[in-house]
Amino acid sequence: MPFYVYEEILPDGTPGNTFEVIQRMTDAPLTQHPETGSPVRKVITAPNLSVLYTAGKQRQILSHQNIEAKGFSKYEKTGLGQYVKTAGRDGPPTLG
Repeated sequence: MPFYVYEEILPDGTPGNTFEVIQRMTDAPLTQHPETGSPVRKVITAPNLSVLYTAGKQRQILSHQNIEAKGFSKYEKTGLGQYVKTAGRDGPPTLG
C-alpha cells in the first residue's frame, strides 16, 4: 500500500504540520487528522522510483558498452575545448 502525505490546515488557512499515512488507493482521502481531528488536505508528491533510477543503474545505462550497443557515440570535453570520442563507432574521433 502506498504512503500519502497530508498537511494540517491551520485556522488562518495556512499549511501546518505534515504527516504520512498508509492507505489503499481506493480509500477516500482524509479530511481530519487521525489524532487531533484538525482539518487536513492531501499533498501531491512525486512518486518514489528510487529502485528504478539509482546511481548504479544510471552508470550502467550510460556505460560505454551500453552506448555502443544502442548505436550511439559519446564525446567528452577535454580541457582544451575539444571533444574526444569515448564510445561508439560512427563519427570523427574528435570535435571542435
